[in-house]
Amino acid sequence: MPELPEVETLRRDLVGLIVGERITRCEVRLPRLVSCPDCEAFCSRLEGAVIEGIGRRGKYLLFELDRPWEWVVHLGMTGSLLLAEEGSQEPPHTHMVLHLNPPRLLRYVDPRTFGETAVVPAGGYDALPGLARLGPEPLERLFTAERLRQALRTSARVKAALMDQRRIAGIGNIYADEILFRAGIDPHRKADSLSAEELTRLHRSIRSVLREAIKRRGSSVSDYVDASGRPGSFQERHLVYRRGGEPCCACGEPIRRTLIGGRSTHWCPCCQR
Repeated sequence: MPELPEVETLRRDLVGLIVGERITRCEVRLPRLVSCPDCEAFCSRLEGAVIEGIGRRGKYLLFELDRPWEWVVHLGMTGSLLLAEEGSQEPPHTHMVLHLNPPRLLRYVDPRTFGETAVVPAGGYDALPGLARLGPEPLERLFTAERLRQALRTSARVKAALMDQRRIAGIGNIYADEILFRAGIDPHRKADSLSAEELTRLHRSIRSVLREAIKRRGSSVSDYVDASGRPGSFQERHLVYRRGGEPCCACGEPIRRTLIGGRSTHWCPCCQR
C-alpha cells in the first residue's frame, strides 16, 4: 500500500511534470472510484482546469486548481498515477484517464480498486472523513517528541497506534515495522507505556526512516511505481518487513511474524524486547 514516502515521491515527481498543464478531458471508467460529487459533476469541475500545485496530506494527494476546487486522490492499496504519451499502450486496470495539454495522459491504475478520488471545495474536506480527521504530519517541524507522546496516549498496541491515521498521518504497515525495529521497541507494547527515552528514540526513528524512504523513492513490494512506472528501492533496506524466519541483521535471531490489528507484523524478539 502506498504510504507517506511513496505518495510524497509521486507528489514531487508530478510537481515537476504536470504543474501548469490544463486538463482538457476526464474519463471515469469505474464510477465507484469517485467519492464526490457524481461522475458528471466530477469531470465537469476538472475539465478546463489548470493544475497550479500539488500537495500531500498523509497518504492523500491534493491537486490545486485555478478554480475554487481541489482534486483529491487516495491510491488505496494498489493504486498508481502514471503519466504517459497519447497513443501509448494502456496498462490493465486503468480506471480513470485525464487528458492534458500539452497532449499527455495521466492514468489512474488500480488492480484492487480500493482507492478513491473526489473534487471538493478548496480546503474543504468534510465529505472525505478519512482526510478530514488525519493526525499530524510526522515530518513537519512541529511534530516533536512531545507531540508524539500526545498522539500515543492510548492503551492500544504501539504498532496499531502508529498506523492509526487519526493519530499520525501517513504511516502504514511497512514503515511501522521498520520504525519500531530501528527504535528497539516491541510492537506489542501498549503505546502509553513508553518511557520518555523510548518516545525520543521512536520520534527519531519515525523521521529518519521516512526521510530515508523518500530519498530512495519509496518501497516497491507490490504494485507501487512512480509516475513514470519505475519502482522505488527502499525495499532493499527493509530490516524486518516480510523477513519472517530470516536471521536478524543485528543479532542473528530469527525474525518473527504475527498479527497485530489484523495486519502482518514483523519484529526481532531480541532487539525489540
